Amino acid sequence: MTDDRGTRATHGPASALTGPGPRGPSPTRPPDRRTGDLLGAACAAAPAPVPLPEAGGPRDAVTRLRAHGCWYPSANADGSETAFICDRGGVPQLWAGPVDGDEVRLLDASPDPVKEVSWSPDGHWIAYTTAPGGGEHSRVLCVRPDGTGRRILAGADPASSAYLGCWAHDGSAIAVTVAAPAADAYGGLGRQALTDSAPAEDWLAGMRPAADWADRDGHATLLGPAAYDAASGTAPNGTPNGTTAAAARPDGDLSVYLIDPDALASPVLLTTETHAASLRACDLSHDGRLALLRRGPRGRREAVVLRTADSVTTLAVPVADGDPWIGRFSPDARTLWLRSNSDREYAALLAVALDADGVPHEVSVAAERAGSDLELLALAHDGRTAALAWNTRGASELELVETFSTGRAPDGTGPARPLHLPHEVVTRVTAAGAGRLLLALSGSQRRPGVWWAHEGVSLLRTPWSSLDEDAVPPGRPPVRPVPVRLTARDGLPLSGWYYRAPGRAPDEPAPCVIHLHGGPEEQERPVFNPLYHELVGRGLDVFAPDVRGSLGHGRSFVDADLGAGRFAALDDVADCAVHAVTAGPADPTRLAVMGRSYGGYLTFASLVWHPDLFRTGVAVCGMSDFLTFFAGTEPWIAESAAYKYGHPERDRELLRALSPMSRIDALRVPVLAVHGEHDTNVPPGESQQFVRAARERGIHAELLTLRDEGHDFLRADNRRLFRRAAADWMQRHLHT
Repeated sequence: MTDDRGTRATHGPASALTGPGPRGPSPTRPPDRRTGDLLGAACAAAPAPVPLPEAGGPRDAVTRLRAHGCWYPSANADGSETAFICDRGGVPQLWAGPVDGDEVRLLDASPDPVKEVSWSPDGHWIAYTTAPGGGEHSRVLCVRPDGTGRRILAGADPASSAYLGCWAHDGSAIAVTVAAPAADAYGGLGRQALTDSAPAEDWLAGMRPAADWADRDGHATLLGPAAYDAASGTAPNGTPNGTTAAAARPDGDLSVYLIDPDALASPVLLTTETHAASLRACDLSHDGRLALLRRGPRGRREAVVLRTADSVTTLAVPVADGDPWIGRFSPDARTLWLRSNSDREYAALLAVALDADGVPHEVSVAAERAGSDLELLALAHDGRTAALAWNTRGASELELVETFSTGRAPDGTGPARPLHLPHEVVTRVTAAGAGRLLLALSGSQRRPGVWWAHEGVSLLRTPWSSLDEDAVPPGRPPVRPVPVRLTARDGLPLSGWYYRAPGRAPDEPAPCVIHLHGGPEEQERPVFNPLYHELVGRGLDVFAPDVRGSLGHGRSFVDADLGAGRFAALDDVADCAVHAVTAGPADPTRLAVMGRSYGGYLTFASLVWHPDLFRTGVAVCGMSDFLTFFAGTEPWIAESAAYKYGHPERDRELLRALSPMSRIDALRVPVLAVHGEHDTNVPPGESQQFVRAARERGIHAELLTLRDEGHDFLRADNRRLFRRAAADWMQRHLHT
């Protein structure tokens, strides 16, 4: 169960703020058009910076883990240095250093895991997101490159949350998405669901979906100074687009503010969306007139161009799930480069020609590949070179293209220049000064690392990224997975990656773990997975498939599990297990199923839908009852999940039928559940109730709760504990 970071908060209604401050008006800040009590209420709602004591730690590298990872680079203006995330200290933390030297420095020594990083264009600040306590709520901080001046920009309240957007091109402000209160929109669903299916417990107090939730086939709305409907072109009160009216909603969920990290100017509200699933500012035009936003629930993402002066939406185009950084304006804001799967199976690079008011007048496909998604898009600082990362059957292919103007028509692109990758998957591409790119790479034989490319000729590993030989302890080299293709019982093509335990003859039957990824819109990629390494080291094979609903196989494949299509996804799990036996070396009497998040749900479900197929299962942060999940999860996650799984009121019977708890009497084999204690994405109660029900029926079931963790396990000691516990469990139940 994954999505962009988005959360609930305890702030009041969101409204725009004035206050250019001593620096003078910034071109990125829209004028405020509201006065009186409304403006006063808005001032109370805006995030305020909170200074923090310095927590930079040592200015040189600490003793690192043997196998650490580095990822999510963001460079300074000239590309000589980069900030990045590294877990060499046991938890993902903020580091910075030169791309061609090893004098890295720790900028924040606090134990809160870091999620995202962004260096300001003027080089003065590094903004980053942390998850206090390792939970799901996040906050945005900034710090000087030398480690001084650390402060919280948004999300200081423990009940609130915030996440990063883009910088203004002059570095005067950073866009930050802040959660607004959910009011009582979700008030009674948990109690109603429990009345029908389970005893009332405190952790299931829950929240009830609002009456104006979007239908599965509906459209989203964007709220600014007036609330505008992107489909009809009018405000809910009938006001046509292009007019300005004061409209503050006290139950708004996500708001985007422009925040001055120097605190010389008050925060300015860019836009608000109520009952929102996600909302992120991806780019601001150089003159500040236009903003590019990505919004909407999973499977219905939209790219939106917003005119900042009057909050009028001038463009709304469907975009693919996956990386939230969907596009960028050209320097003159007359072309929008967009990664989109609008009216197509696979995402491509679109060039949208805009007039002076941001209204599109022509759209063309600038780059596309048959059967491959454009997964990542990055443009150089001058907007004249684009880096395109294509997802080709799970691996990445990177190419550089030059963009050029063709008058009033959308910009075009020059011939593509492929860039050879030393490892299989690119997870991030970002500009790093003139003629230089930074890439975060992962591969089946290495930990995540950062590489830099100069003039698009070759890639060089940064000195502080771990070496390939450091990926695992000596004597146990990583297993390179083999791609597998099969056909589901209804004819849908499926695929995955098979990891063969070393030391076995090719035809020797082996115990096998079917491992299922989360999402559902994630994809199994050929990258080094310490869990798989632990399992194959115990003599267990691993087959990691993409069942329907996964990314990377086209839009129809992603949508194939919507609603009642999820029953077919459960059949996919069984079909993958059978294929591992009939076409591979898996022992049919020693099969297990395991997965995290949505994969944890599939694990619970597979054990009760196919009780004779698997000998055991390990479910990690999985949903066991969709109704109690909707009752306890974050409101923004509920908004997004309704499109994928079904509406908790209108589709109650479907959700009940899809819930593993509804078939708990069919469970026959032992099960281990693992959960982070601070998980508010999938609350720990989902594992608790399944384990409790299994024990009541005489089935061996255990629950491992990891302290100081949320939905993702980020601390080295906890990750190690989880891997060993899961492998011990599998070894005990499959080697007998």
